[in-house]
Amino acid sequence: MAVRLQPGNAEYRFRLGEYYSVTQQLQQAVDSYGTAVALNSHESGYWIRLAAADELLGFAPRSREALQNALAVDPKNPRVAWAAGNFFLTEGDVDSGLKEFRVVLENSPVLAGPALELCWQLRPDVDSLLRDAIPPNSGNYSSFLEFLTSKGDDDSAAKVWGRMAGLHQPVSLGVVFDYVRYLIGRNRPEQAGMVWRQASNLSILQNYQPSTGNLIVNANFRSPILNGGFDWSYERRSDVTLALDPSEPHLGSPSLLISYDSRGIEDSGIGQLISVEPGTGYQFSAYFKAQNMQGAGGPHFILHDYYSEESLFTSEELKDSLGWRQVSGQFKTGPKTRLLQLRIRRVPAGSPIRGKLWIDDVRLQRKQEENAK
Repeated sequence: MAVRLQPGNAEYRFRLGEYYSVTQQLQQAVDSYGTAVALNSHESGYWIRLAAADELLGFAPRSREALQNALAVDPKNPRVAWAAGNFFLTEGDVDSGLKEFRVVLENSPVLAGPALELCWQLRPDVDSLLRDAIPPNSGNYSSFLEFLTSKGDDDSAAKVWGRMAGLHQPVSLGVVFDYVRYLIGRNRPEQAGMVWRQASNLSILQNYQPSTGNLIVNANFRSPILNGGFDWSYERRSDVTLALDPSEPHLGSPSLLISYDSRGIEDSGIGQLISVEPGTGYQFSAYFKAQNMQGAGGPHFILHDYYSEESLFTSEELKDSLGWRQVSGQFKTGPKTRLLQLRIRRVPAGSPIRGKLWIDDVRLQRKQEENAK
């Protein structure tokens, strides 16, 4: 009735075509869509539906022509590009399909995941996809990196990270943290350290880099704790409170205050990962002060091999010091040690502990004789 009352209304013709399509009256649907595009050739959605109906009827050349018209009307519309890309794939035209999926990736974060999956199925070659399908920006490269790490493809992910770093565009901290965590989980600490260094200018991490003078990052807590990567990481616990305390500085910067009120913790909930070399001597030092520490078995600085969990260094007990006091010691890494984890743990654990502990100026460096070499 609407069409009869307003035969020149393209939208009514299109909706009638939708009705015919749902009821599987495909020829009538094609006729209605055809009338709609004749009345309004500038609506890409009309062309898309006409192309789909023609394809179902087996009219591939007409379907391709309708899609080309849709692309001409709306070349950057991801919905149009998605439909066109899938059509080209059914026709075996992979190059044209990848070209349209590139448009999808450029314009639709929602469709990025399915588009990447399709692109990888069509051409599982990272160099080819970076050239033909993945737009050169940090957002799409980040999505591609996440996609590849989800598949455990380390070499392809490394290529994508290298290209992303070469763009010199900002990269979110979350992407850096996730990739560093992935590489550490894959037993690639050297590559994780390289990524962290390369991210220095990409994610505002200049103040979070180790140096030859100190391998500990953010050693004086002058920068916010990032809780990820190679900065300090922490776990929220009900019986341990962590806070930066400017009222108790050691070298003019805030110290880290750890407040205990626990029935028997083992770990204080904060630590840091540190890249090191195997079979190498290191010197550790830190400053601490303690107040009202109660309970048998106080906290200690502990350094252990992250992968084997072999303990390499345990400091003296961090108790009974109203003023700032230094603890220090030396150790040598094992023949396979490449990544350390620094923790603050109870030794022994299991009994109640209460009180306050401040730490500051935490340092780790190669022994002087090692540096001289």
